[in-house]
Amino acid sequence: MKENVYIKSLTTATPDNIIHQNQVLPAATSHFSSKNPTFKRLMKVYMNSSIETRFSSVPLNWYTKKHTFSERNSLYLDYGLELLEKVSLDAINKANLTNNDIDGVVAVSSSGIATPSLDALLIDKLKLKRNTLRLPIFGLGCVGGVVGFSRASDIAIANKGKNILFVVLELCGLTFRHNDFSKSNIVATALFADGAAAAILNTEKSNYSIIASGEYTWDQSLDVMGWDVKDDGLAVVFSKDIPSLVRNNFKQALDDFLLTNNIKFEDINNFVCHPGGIKVIEALEDILKIKNGGLNISRDILKKYGNMSAATVLFVLEKSLSLNKKGKYLVTSLGPGFTAGFLIIEKYND
Repeated sequence: MKENVYIKSLTTATPDNIIHQNQVLPAATSHFSSKNPTFKRLMKVYMNSSIETRFSSVPLNWYTKKHTFSERNSLYLDYGLELLEKVSLDAINKANLTNNDIDGVVAVSSSGIATPSLDALLIDKLKLKRNTLRLPIFGLGCVGGVVGFSRASDIAIANKGKNILFVVLELCGLTFRHNDFSKSNIVATALFADGAAAAILNTEKSNYSIIASGEYTWDQSLDVMGWDVKDDGLAVVFSKDIPSLVRNNFKQALDDFLLTNNIKFEDINNFVCHPGGIKVIEALEDILKIKNGGLNISRDILKKYGNMSAATVLFVLEKSLSLNKKGKYLVTSLGPGFTAGFLIIEKYND
């Protein structure tokens, strides 16, 4: 029988700069309208995104100037490590632990490059033990919060009684390429934002347990989502067909995951879905037949924070768990691969 892993704490953090969507549209119009003849038609993405506010490592006027890939990546490291330190200390304190109690670090991020990787930088920053286990994960994009949780859980199982610090950092705003006037970059400026999350996992029993995890990668789907590496940075790639892919393919992958883990769909009490964008939320609500506000938390996180890539689903999870509802939580996200990630978390009696 597979040993359960328990969530001892979960915390989130954002940078200080708050950007309102009604501020972004004029700035985007000024930047894109003369360079992309279809911008007038694309403007509706800002108004129809269901996003009101987002958080950014840099103020809005920073985006009006050109910045090199090197400069942007340096900011990713500086601002990112600061945010990771905060969210990690919050998670450690919430779990009633000290820095010296941490035995492993799993770090997920796809919005910047770090070698030594973020886990090593965090070990130094927090003065963790020199024999702390390390696992950096790059390239999962939006699915990183769920798949990363699964990998951290595997490490906790393999190291019974040890405390694993799982962190996610995504500073999507810093990937903005000033000279990219493509539709994909326009859509990205309407959706993406910055955020971080941290959790402590171990095998000592507590209220929330990860009882199942899995993923599914579709055939011939490599071009659906990801990065295209250019001379001036990371160019966002995502297909307009993502909502239809979700409608046509997601439920079968989910059913297979549940069957493999002997879990019935009707036994799921709470849904924790990465919002992606409003059309993805609507597609999930339809295929999962979720009614009566079942994905309202996903909608609310999208509205207040935008899409923070891998970190977003952990904001949804933190809010969902704070409501203290018992039963099984289905946690889902989608990302480059094209891959769906699944977790089942169960809330036990206090």
